[in-house]
Amino acid sequence: MMTRWAVTVALLLIVGVAAGKDNLHVEYEWREMDFKYDNPDQRWTAIEQGAFKPTSVIPFGLEVYRHRLFVTLPRWRSGVPASLAYLDLNDNSTKMPALMPFPSWVAHNLNDTEPELVSPFRVKADQCGRLWVLDSRISGVLEQTKLYGTAQLLVYDIHNDDLLRRYILPAGQSKQSSFFANLAVEDGDCENTYAYMADLGSPGLVVYSWRDQESWRVQHHFFHPDPLAGNFSINGIEFQWDDGVYGLALSKPQMDGSATLYFHPLTSTMEFSVNTTVLRNKTLATSGDIFREFKILGSRGTDAQAGAQCLDPETGVLFYALPNQNALGCWQTTNNYKMQDRVYASDNMLIFPSDVKVDHKRRLWVLSNQLQSFIYDELYGGSINFRILSASVKDAIERTSCEPPKKLPELISKLGEVIKTNIGFKSSDSSSTPSSGSGSTSGSAAWSLSLSVLLLGSAISWLL
Repeated sequence: MMTRWAVTVALLLIVGVAAGKDNLHVEYEWREMDFKYDNPDQRWTAIEQGAFKPTSVIPFGLEVYRHRLFVTLPRWRSGVPASLAYLDLNDNSTKMPALMPFPSWVAHNLNDTEPELVSPFRVKADQCGRLWVLDSRISGVLEQTKLYGTAQLLVYDIHNDDLLRRYILPAGQSKQSSFFANLAVEDGDCENTYAYMADLGSPGLVVYSWRDQESWRVQHHFFHPDPLAGNFSINGIEFQWDDGVYGLALSKPQMDGSATLYFHPLTSTMEFSVNTTVLRNKTLATSGDIFREFKILGSRGTDAQAGAQCLDPETGVLFYALPNQNALGCWQTTNNYKMQDRVYASDNMLIFPSDVKVDHKRRLWVLSNQLQSFIYDELYGGSINFRILSASVKDAIERTSCEPPKKLPELISKLGEVIKTNIGFKSSDSSSTPSSGSGSTSGSAAWSLSLSVLLLGSAISWLL
């Protein structure tokens, strides 16, 4: 007779498991962030003069392009010598690498009349070899705030680190309380690329056209925070936020070249979407006729306020950070938005997931930075405070509800292997004499056949 173990394995193969395997693993970790100076004396001089205060530096956003992993280090406090840097993925000598400033030390000099880089929060590498940098141009938001002008969009050639374009948002598109902290880039056409910039402070979305070198601001009530979702509690620290549109993610291009922009306010448990043909049409996007074009996808659940997010184009899985839960969630967008799950959760390894990205090799990257302690308490230099975790998309979503359903022939094949291995009814044994009576073989065979039919029916129902 089929063992209980065999039955369990067969059922798991058919219906899956609604819990992640926690396949994310730590690639890099830091107690405090450090930088590669030309020599040790230069580093100590920077520390002595207050230009580099390790306790003021916190990683916030990340991006991966080929062998480089980019990290943003916003100037929340004074003492951040470079607000955008990178590490070499090919260098495996340490899990606590010092960072190289991007594109150079000079670009981060705040003493310039018009500093090139002030305080970027998000960066995005496109398929055309360009790095898009959204710079808030606000420093000292936790100390003495200084505004260097309206937010700007910087675009670099990643192959030689040259600045291709610098676009400063027009004054009318940046409000008094504006704070631009997230970015999505629609790069299906390198010459007709669009950037979408989320304003969480004065909720709105600014659309930038690379070809036309102009931008426009889009308003919608879905961009605003939900006052009922303002309570946050992370590892014993409780606070309230009222941030608007924040998380942005783009689907792969559709037949007409457009895409779906998924978005949500930070202070909200809801997810929304809009087709980019609406946003790219300046006349339509700035009119009052677009409110019906925005869609409600649904809720992520209680205490499921989400931060940054990204989408894997091959599987259609939307990954999103869940700071209240110290977790990474997933939402399968190809199944009528019904399937959600948790990919990874840890009150130790993933305290405040700040950013999540999928690179060109379909590898998932997640940055955690304990932001709640950095803002409302303090970070302790004797413990690990910042981590970057990684896994392939396939491994990350395996055995979750976001995993694409297996094809029926594959399921039947796996089921057959389980039955063949554990029941022991092989054609070569058909002539052997049963040890417990003439009815045992036929009874077991009937049990095996019934179970197979039952499991096959479950598989078909699951696929449908």
